[in-house]
Amino acid sequence: MVLERPTQSGDPSGRPSDGPPGDRGAVHRASGSVPERPLESRRRAEKPWHGRVLPFAVAALARMREDLRRHNLHDTCGAGGERSRTASPGTPAHRSYDGSGYDLDDVDMGRVGTRFDRNAPLAMTFPEPMDRLMSPNPREVADRLLTRTGFIPARSLNMLAAAWIQFQNHDWFSHGDNHEAAPLEVELAEDDPWHERPMRIRRTRPDPTAHTEDGRPPTYENTVTHWWDGSQLYGSSEERCLRLRSGEDGRLAMVGGRLPDEDAPGLSGIDLTGFSDNYWVGLSMMHTLFAREHNAICDMLRASYPSWGDERLFQTARLINTAVIAKIHTVEWTPGILDTRALRLGMNINWSGLVGARWRRGHGRLGRSDVISGILGSRHDHHGAPYSTTEEFVTCYRLHPLIRDDYPIRSHHRGGLVETVGLMPLQGLDTRGAVDKYGMADLFYSFGVMHPGAITLHNHPAVLRDLLRINGEHIDLGTVDIVRDRERGVPRYNAFRRMLGKRPVTGFGELESGDLLRDVYDGDVDRIDTMVGMYAETPPQGFGFSETAFRIFLLMASRRLKSDPFFTDLYTPETYTPEGLAWIDETGMVDVIHRHHPELAPALAGLGNAFAPWRRLS
Repeated sequence: MVLERPTQSGDPSGRPSDGPPGDRGAVHRASGSVPERPLESRRRAEKPWHGRVLPFAVAALARMREDLRRHNLHDTCGAGGERSRTASPGTPAHRSYDGSGYDLDDVDMGRVGTRFDRNAPLAMTFPEPMDRLMSPNPREVADRLLTRTGFIPARSLNMLAAAWIQFQNHDWFSHGDNHEAAPLEVELAEDDPWHERPMRIRRTRPDPTAHTEDGRPPTYENTVTHWWDGSQLYGSSEERCLRLRSGEDGRLAMVGGRLPDEDAPGLSGIDLTGFSDNYWVGLSMMHTLFAREHNAICDMLRASYPSWGDERLFQTARLINTAVIAKIHTVEWTPGILDTRALRLGMNINWSGLVGARWRRGHGRLGRSDVISGILGSRHDHHGAPYSTTEEFVTCYRLHPLIRDDYPIRSHHRGGLVETVGLMPLQGLDTRGAVDKYGMADLFYSFGVMHPGAITLHNHPAVLRDLLRINGEHIDLGTVDIVRDRERGVPRYNAFRRMLGKRPVTGFGELESGDLLRDVYDGDVDRIDTMVGMYAETPPQGFGFSETAFRIFLLMASRRLKSDPFFTDLYTPETYTPEGLAWIDETGMVDVIHRHHPELAPALAGLGNAFAPWRRLS
């Protein structure tokens, strides 16, 4: 991925730290819960994994993942980190509505309403006292380091990549509606034009489950299922899911090829779907496309199994559709944004192994090795900690620079410009009106030839720095992102690197805009916010985001496959049907788009990855 980035500046002054600043370091030492871990700079001198030839790079990634599994999976539940577990009644026949029952020993694992866990040791996750939590001022950090001073494009990607990752995030995590009581207050400069003084940011909704002992860090609850189960399409409750279904032949309800309008009060103009927060045309495109894909799978299954009823057709189609989505993310989106040979090979090995999916489907697995036959159909493994999404994983998906401020809408017939429009007329209650105005085909073509923003400093979209929400509230999302990490006890950048086994940054000159960073953080390199530090890193060649964030993805990407019985023990013809497994193997993002928008065939011709820039028509 080729990024246009600001010039690096600054000198190598600064100092490392033995631990996070303030009171948290004392907690580490007293608890003894943060074991000594050798940093990479203390290991034998060797090239970084991305500087090695292909086989050795892939082997180094495998070793790194095992190291992360040993050190960076921490359970937040119960006294002393122990969970209270209830056995599941038996092997699940299909995905549950609320994510429960996937693990035979722990019926609640991954269920909606269970806690986020941590990649950082728990002693590192206490939020700082309020005076340090607000230092440096998060609004100043956003103004001086995040503000888009000129659009910096990610030229190897198209805008579908940005819409896709939001579509995926809504499947994996949500902290729910923020708490209205006792908002966090951000002091503003005298000349700051914000709408109120001070800026008030609602706190993250408190965990409703009482802690079992004192002295433990705050925890938060996921209001969607933790699993990779398509819950953004199907909902995280039986009640929601039933509202989305037609009741016939397993199909989702659609009207004229579109999702119905949301019927909740005050939400007209948004699609009725599993999860519709922060909705805009990019999400409407993805939700509509994969609702159509679900119904196409139902038609295939009904032709093969005419005696099946609505429920079995629906549940089997959901399994297949979810696996198609997971496959696209694994072998297309991820290698698209992390464009290196090692990642392309590694992600394909994760999914189908060295032997490939067709061999596995025709001949079965070759032994138990995930490297040979892939994770799919292997034995599930939680790697020593109950499965869940983590707060640090959420932090690494703060990718708002991908969003543009302007959107050139083009005709899919000849590529001509229809008009250029800002984000506001494409989002919120205006979403369905915008889809009606431009049509799905023109929107897909426009997003296909349009670049997103690069994930770097000085590239946060202006429209999100003063976003008017449906409830009439103005938010500065740049400031909110910084406050959220501090509020939830995400370690600051150097501590974050250290807990991942990475060498801490010893001077501002190691990061982009070093002189400005030094000024904003008052010369203390250990105060840099994790999101800011990751934006300021120079990533490996081909990477669209930092190598620090990548380590969390390396750990969690395979984990959400390996822990899920429907990607491991139950990934069988008996569960998915032989036809369903073939559908998954033979379907990629280009196939899904072409199946439901054949009129886009000229722009898709010869395209290997649907998230790379499409062929421009003239």
